[in-house]
Amino acid sequence: MRIAPLIIIVLLFSIFSPVDIQAKPGHLFKIASLAPEGSVWVDSFKEFANEVSDKTGGEVGFRIYPGGIMGDDRAMYRKMIAGQLHGGGFTMTGIADIIPDFRVLAIPFLFRSYDEIDYVSDQLQPLFAKRFSEQGLQFVARTEVGFVYTFSNRTRLTIGDLQQAKTWAPANDPLTSTFLESMNISPIPLTIPDVLSSLQTGLVDTAFNSLYGSIVLQWYTKAPFVTDTPYGYAYGVFLLSQKAFEKLTEDQQQIISAAAKTHFSDLIKKTRQSNEESRKVLAEQGVTFAAASDDVIAVLEGHRDSTIKQLTGSAFSREIYEALTQALTTYRLKNKNAAN
Repeated sequence: MRIAPLIIIVLLFSIFSPVDIQAKPGHLFKIASLAPEGSVWVDSFKEFANEVSDKTGGEVGFRIYPGGIMGDDRAMYRKMIAGQLHGGGFTMTGIADIIPDFRVLAIPFLFRSYDEIDYVSDQLQPLFAKRFSEQGLQFVARTEVGFVYTFSNRTRLTIGDLQQAKTWAPANDPLTSTFLESMNISPIPLTIPDVLSSLQTGLVDTAFNSLYGSIVLQWYTKAPFVTDTPYGYAYGVFLLSQKAFEKLTEDQQQIISAAAKTHFSDLIKKTRQSNEESRKVLAEQGVTFAAASDDVIAVLEGHRDSTIKQLTGSAFSREIYEALTQALTTYRLKNKNAAN
């Protein structure tokens, strides 16, 4: 589901018909996502679903509800609990209401490269899987939106510029809200589907998205100035109902796990390629890119540190944050030694 999470997540709220990957399977998983039909996220999910159907002889199939027709992340989760859905592609901000520790990778101004993200994510995956399992959810794969940037209706390169903006924060996202409030910025909380209309009406004039996501959602048309310094990392997760998953045979479960490893790894590569290609597309559409100074970034990192102190133990556990810190420190030390 070419997603994940966003920061955050970057997804279109529009109506599409459900798509059955297998006509009459013995086990039909109804899967929902905010990701729009035709995006890399949904296309990759279909490839995954087709492989699972083929390798299980049609015994395991999927009906996909893309484009938010089953509601936002919270609505999707409620429908999973009620048995109306058997899984979904969730944004980080949405599912973190249920699994707070999953939001830890979204700390602003934390990661310097995708290599860092991949290493840390691999180290934390067992903890994430455990947290989801405790809530009756089967962790299948991490999905990705990518590095997100500040999009605005004018250049925003200083703290003063940001303080003058009407800035969006994802609803129920304590990381973004607390970080912005530490700079005396009062964020305007909205769900992802409400952002474009709010940019159009002027309710907000500044938002965070990946380069590819800004095209998919058309946010760049109302916020054509990009602060060319990554604000943070946005991602998501593909989950199945543990109850439904456990009804499968061991072979069927292994087929799903193997297919997910292949297709969702490829999805992350495709998402990153789409983000790279989107930079040129946005420039051709007249979008302006300008980077923040090192001094401004240092100030932002200071606000990041104060945000971490304030939220550790509430927005995410001390255990998951310490595991993240250890993994990131190990990665940076290894690469520093290798460079020397």
